[in-house]
Amino acid sequence: MFESILEDLHAACRRDPALYGSRVLEAALYPGLWAVWAHRPAHRLHLRGVPFAPRLISQLTRALTGVEIHPGARLGRRLFIDHGAGVVIGETAVVGDDVTLYHHVTLGGRGFRSDGKGAARHPVLGDRVTVGVGASVLGRVYVGDDASIGAHCLVLADVPAGARVSAPPSTVAFVTATTATAPTAAAAAAPNVRPLPITRR
Repeated sequence: MFESILEDLHAACRRDPALYGSRVLEAALYPGLWAVWAHRPAHRLHLRGVPFAPRLISQLTRALTGVEIHPGARLGRRLFIDHGAGVVIGETAVVGDDVTLYHHVTLGGRGFRSDGKGAARHPVLGDRVTVGVGASVLGRVYVGDDASIGAHCLVLADVPAGARVSAPPSTVAFVTATTATAPTAAAAAAPNVRPLPITRR
């Protein structure tokens, strides 16, 4: 257990640019690390069939850290959840070694209409996978080793090893003092939508 904690701390220091010099001590305050540490005893209780207690640990940890990891999820070594806020990892998710998740990542199912009770309905992430801010990986999707999923991606199909997945970038519109000079992609697609004038003070 102590060895695993040290591994997690070293992983955080390697992957977070904010941790350097005397600031490495701040790693012990990271909510993502505490969520992973709390998950380990909850997962062991879950595997032994202990009722209620694993889920209680999970929900208390969620209240304290903002990270919800179901006790049934299988997490590899050196998982680093940066910032932590809003991360959700479902019951049958499998996360490999050296994975990095950023805030507001969801490893979830696709809903009660398509997911059977107790079915394997959450993603499987290989080793050294990175999942960016706000990305959602839904369903029994397999993400290969060393794959990178960019911010705000919606992943519904398998991702090959080493692949890079990215969401469409935002469109920039230049504006004058009274109106926009260039329509956005959304405005071009919907002619009845007009940009609001901008008033200079």
